[in-house]
Amino acid sequence: MAEDAGHTETGTGLSRMLPPAFQYPQYRAFWLGMLASVSGFQMMQFGKVVLIHDLKGSPLFLGLLGLAAGIPAIILNPLGGVYADRWDKRRLIVITQAITAGLLLLLATLTLLKMVEVWHSLTIAFLVGAVEAFDQAARRALFPHLVAWPALVSAVALNSAIWSGTRVVAPTAAGLIIARFSPAAAFYLAALGFAVMAVAVYGLNSPPRIPTAQARPLKDMLEGLGFIRRSSVFSFFGISYVYLMPIFAIDILEVGTEGQGWLLSIGGIGALLTTAWLGSRKEVKRKGLLVIGGALAFGLSLATFGLTSRFFPSYLLALGLMLVMGVTSAAYMITITSSLQLLVPDRMRGRVMGFFGMTWNILPLGGMQVGALASLVTAPYAVAVGGLAVAAFASGSAVLSRQVRSLGSLLHQAESGVDSPATEPSASPSLTGN
Repeated sequence: MAEDAGHTETGTGLSRMLPPAFQYPQYRAFWLGMLASVSGFQMMQFGKVVLIHDLKGSPLFLGLLGLAAGIPAIILNPLGGVYADRWDKRRLIVITQAITAGLLLLLATLTLLKMVEVWHSLTIAFLVGAVEAFDQAARRALFPHLVAWPALVSAVALNSAIWSGTRVVAPTAAGLIIARFSPAAAFYLAALGFAVMAVAVYGLNSPPRIPTAQARPLKDMLEGLGFIRRSSVFSFFGISYVYLMPIFAIDILEVGTEGQGWLLSIGGIGALLTTAWLGSRKEVKRKGLLVIGGALAFGLSLATFGLTSRFFPSYLLALGLMLVMGVTSAAYMITITSSLQLLVPDRMRGRVMGFFGMTWNILPLGGMQVGALASLVTAPYAVAVGGLAVAAFASGSAVLSRQVRSLGSLLHQAESGVDSPATEPSASPSLTGN
């Protein structure tokens, strides 16, 4: 990351009231493009599960949708990280966003013409997952170059705010659009979001690549994996329940796709509240406790959501539990992401972000597991088992991992420039703002 990644907007008035990262014009452009892209992603995810449910009505096929998206992402994410370090990150993002937009246009047109079949949706999910493997690593490696070091935590929080905020708006909008039109309309809007991101990133300056003597993808991937292992960054899973939401909303709670949108949106509101709280604080102490406590509370609330839906189906209760799940999941997501960006050295940022993205892309595979389990024991029990697994994983980390418990002191060392890999000299000169 550059020491001075572009000009801030000095002066008085509104510019000084902006969050630190928003004072960098290039980051603002990136953020606006990412807002459009993530909104499209949320609509795409919502539309795909509704489409599969309409076509088959089987939890097993909802699980297959997660499997189709997850396998290529898991396999290719480490390679995507390697090329994010070696190629022009800006151009890589433009290409991947444009390809994703094209794939969604194809799916939307097939759906509109009533020619879509399950294999179309699964194949496009597979291809989008493969493209996303390169896109995610490049995006996570690019934005630290658009701000200076002191604004990095602000940038991470603002990125998280996009995911939290779009979880509020996009699912509700998608539910309304699909209920009144069809999934095709949601796919067309999703494609537009990816196209906007491609245009926004195209106008950015490209961060220089660190020169390497020769191509060595396997060695580079192992080096990135080694950094994650040495840093003992806490990893998590547990959002595969999203793939079963049509069953909860339509079949169990009987609130339809609009109700499904509100269930997902209320979780986004909870996450947005946590993001605003963390972003407003100059310092967050006991980060390890925040990670462990957030994961434990999320797992228990998820298990409660599943079991209460089985024995006491109530839409209002489900909304309340989704709010708690949003608050607690955001607590550990933001802490993990900002911690990793502060600890990683710039020369291997793409590779580390590639492996970090791989941990996220394992989550759709959970969709296959939870879908298969739901076909045997029903969706509520399958979700409850997943929640208890998350809680057990968090408890085990609290007991066994001293590094997770002392995460705050590790970050203090990084920020102070003491024994931190992130203090390695950056090879990237500063970027100038537009």
